[in-house]
Amino acid sequence: MAFLSDTLARVKPSPTIAVTTKAAELKAAGKDVIGLGAGEPDFDTPQNIKDAAKRAIDEGKTKYTAVDGIPELKKAICAKFERENGLKYAPNQITVGTGGKQILYNALMATCNPGDEVIIPAPYWVSYPDMVLLAGGTPVAVAAGIETQFKLTPEQLEAAITPKTKWFIFNSPSNPTGAGYTRAELRALCDVLLRHPQVWIMSDDMYEHLVFDGFEFTTPAQIEPALYDRTLTCNGVSKSYAMTGWRIGYAGGPAHLIKAMGTIQSQSTSNPSSVSQYAALEALNGPQDFLAPNRKLFERRRDLVVSMLNEAAGVTCPKPEGAFYVYPDISGCIGKTSAGGVKITDDEAFATALLEETGVAVVFGAAFGLSPNFRVSYATSEEVLTEACKRIQTFCAGLK
Repeated sequence: MAFLSDTLARVKPSPTIAVTTKAAELKAAGKDVIGLGAGEPDFDTPQNIKDAAKRAIDEGKTKYTAVDGIPELKKAICAKFERENGLKYAPNQITVGTGGKQILYNALMATCNPGDEVIIPAPYWVSYPDMVLLAGGTPVAVAAGIETQFKLTPEQLEAAITPKTKWFIFNSPSNPTGAGYTRAELRALCDVLLRHPQVWIMSDDMYEHLVFDGFEFTTPAQIEPALYDRTLTCNGVSKSYAMTGWRIGYAGGPAHLIKAMGTIQSQSTSNPSSVSQYAALEALNGPQDFLAPNRKLFERRRDLVVSMLNEAAGVTCPKPEGAFYVYPDISGCIGKTSAGGVKITDDEAFATALLEETGVAVVFGAAFGLSPNFRVSYATSEEVLTEACKRIQTFCAGLK
């Protein structure tokens, strides 16, 4: 009898966490390493949010809470959805979990049966397909390459839908590409979904506030009200409010789905941290004036990285609409040999040689389901980004 579950054979550890861990180990060993793998802002959590958490501790708000969120936070989330997205939800249509990942996981666990298909545009956040597999479903990756600016076309979505399709996972702006769908592009996808009433939409809006150049963020249920009753609109405080470690995600959706997700959560983690919930309450209800300058800073970093990477031999780096990632194409580097003698057979070999020979840690594209590419997180200072891009340019120039 095997000790470990067969489920483990269906999934793999997070490659982004593996890259970040490897970079930290090398740095601890005294190596000069620049880590561009982390998917979190380098800003500190705003002071008013930290103060709210301290008040919650001092006031003894450290006990168990309702399984899927305190009433005050659910009310604030309802207000946020109506204020920013034009979506009306009642508190029984809101769930709060331990980070955005748990929200997605709960929904998949509550709905997926063997044989159910989940359409996932590639490149995708590394956890999507593995969460589908853990839930017993079948991930269906659909490649959206550089020729469409990493965006799924209506024709591709239509072709991917079968009678077995249960969910379509939509992420805009995207991790790992930063690609954001315009209102017209999203409208076209919604038109396809209207023709397939068995397909539910899981919209991961985690990077909603990180959009550039006047880009207008929209979400599916906002674009097409007829999809409201089969859309789970997911978000959280991690990225926009620099609260990754606080672990608070949330979603709005049909009450029966929210109840089912609560059942999953009640028998897994139970409630999110009480203190984190009060911090998130302040994040949503408190001043939002820091969002614009943070966005401007990220925009400047994006422009720097895109410019410098496009100067690297064999690299093409599209300019994304949002998030804090770029996803350069390295087709021009494949098949060459690095200055250190490593044959660049694929993007994983590229990323490995780049780390070993220059100390720059990036995540290879195969981890996100589309090659040959790599992901850069530019959530660090312009000084660090400049040095990292110079090293990448030197590495690429040395390929023969």
